[in-house]
Amino acid sequence: MNNLTPTELRNNIYNVLDEVLATGIPVEIIRKGKTLKIIVADPIDKLQNLSVRSGFITGDSEDLPDIHWDEDVKLDTVL
Repeated sequence: MNNLTPTELRNNIYNVLDEVLATGIPVEIIRKGKTLKIIVADPIDKLQNLSVRSGFITGDSEDLPDIHWDEDVKLDTVL
């Protein structure tokens, strides 16, 4: 829903505004050969939309030298 006509905007104004607020993606409206944009005035923090992933190391990076991978990684195995 990036490019809309004024009629499409009028029919879906609240949905369009909610989508722009939720995603931060601007919507363009073409009127009399000119392009108008609906954008969020305060940019959305994209990091806020990241999902939590399991299986990653969380904690202090200073602890990394103390982690031993000998049991998990077999470096002498040929691929």
